[in-house]
Amino acid sequence: MNDNVESLIIERLRRIEDKLDTEIERGMETRERLGHLEKGIASISRRVDRIDSRLDRIERRLELQEAK
Repeated sequence: MNDNVESLIIERLRRIEDKLDTEIERGMETRERLGHLEKGIASISRRVDRIDSRLDRIERRLELQEAK
């Protein structure tokens, strides 16, 4: 292979490698953001559970719960 063709191939491979590095970085950022979202959803879920249990206690005190 002549030097010109080899240079073109090497340059193309470098560009592919750069693009791959960029995509890997974006994937890592996406996973990090997803982790933050999961933590937020878990926090909201815990808050809803606490509100639900508080509402149950209020209903029992006011005798508003239906007979089970």
